[in-house]
Amino acid sequence: MAAPPAPQGQEGGQVATRPAGHETAPHTDWRVDDDGLARLTLTRPKNLNAIDLQMLDELKGHFETARDDDTVRCVLLTGQGKTFSAGGDLHLMESTMGDSFAVRERLRTGLEVLVTQIWDLEKPVVAAVNGDAYGAGWNLALACDIVIASREARFCQAFAKVGLVPDTGGTWLLPRLVGLHKAKELMMMADTLTAEEAHRMGLVNHVVDHDDLSAHAAEYAKTLARGPTKAYGMLKRAMHRGMTTGLKEALEFEAYSQGYCTTTDDHKEGVAAFFEKRAPRFQGK
Repeated sequence: MAAPPAPQGQEGGQVATRPAGHETAPHTDWRVDDDGLARLTLTRPKNLNAIDLQMLDELKGHFETARDDDTVRCVLLTGQGKTFSAGGDLHLMESTMGDSFAVRERLRTGLEVLVTQIWDLEKPVVAAVNGDAYGAGWNLALACDIVIASREARFCQAFAKVGLVPDTGGTWLLPRLVGLHKAKELMMMADTLTAEEAHRMGLVNHVVDHDDLSAHAAEYAKTLARGPTKAYGMLKRAMHRGMTTGLKEALEFEAYSQGYCTTTDDHKEGVAAFFEKRAPRFQGK
């Protein structure tokens, strides 16, 4: 198990951390509230929160922490400034242009790992899309469990504009959300969607006024952080498995998951709260 990043400071009951190994200013900010909500912010606003190697390393470290730290019960991912993320850093792409092996290795050890971490995390991950989400930036949001967008946000599979194939899981995620033909159109034409258009397609759960996004997304994520974390984790596993298996296998895994959940403290608390006619106080155990 990887050691959690060293604390960098404390503010309002929150602990801010960053993974070791980078001497420059951090490209992300990670703060865990007392109620178990981890707030993860992309902090390269002058670069449109483009994803470079340092940001990738930091994000992978934070999601490792989210996996291993039982006090983290939900992750809220957002961007600093006016952009959620413009996708991959073009300077990084330029440095490996023409080197197919280097590109494959960069994706295999970077964005592929990160998307898998988000997808497999047995805790809710909420994306608060505060602005444009382009390319890999949009696909990171697609990998999250819940997407809440500012009314000013825009979404684009921009890869074709620079002669590239969508990565960061986009070719797997998007067709499952909107269907094969629509996904091909969005990727080939590289059309830009408004938040409302993305919402109508089922790509965004909620659209809120820009000034309300931070508070709305935080309250939503806090509700999940107070929920039955183990049940959420098994729910995610069951639904994700069900996307690639048949009904019989899905039913079998549901039975397995339900059997596991009946052994948790949260299930016992939920039943007790029902009979005592009160709200349950889940502990994520």
